[in-house]
Amino acid sequence: MPKKTIFFSSLVFVLGLALLLFFLNREHFSTTQTTKTNSAEPSAALAPRPECPETALPVSLPCLGADSVPNTSKAQYTVVSLWAWWCQPCRVELPLFDQLRNEHPEYNVIGVHADKVAAPGAQLLTDLNVELPSYHDDRGTFAAALGLPSVVPITIVFDERGTMLGYQAKAFTDYAQLEQAVASLIAGAS
Repeated sequence: MPKKTIFFSSLVFVLGLALLLFFLNREHFSTTQTTKTNSAEPSAALAPRPECPETALPVSLPCLGADSVPNTSKAQYTVVSLWAWWCQPCRVELPLFDQLRNEHPEYNVIGVHADKVAAPGAQLLTDLNVELPSYHDDRGTFAAALGLPSVVPITIVFDERGTMLGYQAKAFTDYAQLEQAVASLIAGAS
């Protein structure tokens, strides 16, 4: 056999082997990644969280890491932070909602964690030292029922009957901005 034929045959063989190994390794990596992301299944233990007050909101959701309890608050408005554990702006904003909850007893301030897996959401609140009661929406039913955009974070305000007064799909980085936005949503509905 001529040297050129042997050389090209060897080159094709080596390239074919390299491609085979590449695709086998890629398939293995994909399987490993799937296994890692599926390890935080909903059955994972949740960090203990505050109880969630029952609300007149249009969607019934399970409480994230605790039970729902009757709402004994005299709050006239419910302020909801729609958030997710993987959302970086949410990490900045959640402590602001905790502050709003503490400084405004006239508001029932709650969160709705919008992700398929509950455990990372409960853990994030614990890590941030945020005591905001939060519900868990693993199917996106809350946002869908209200016709909200498919983004997080979103701030939504409801009256005491559960009627949505308005929302802002905006990340807040300053407490005064959040407080003003909530007041504006309430005033705009009056």
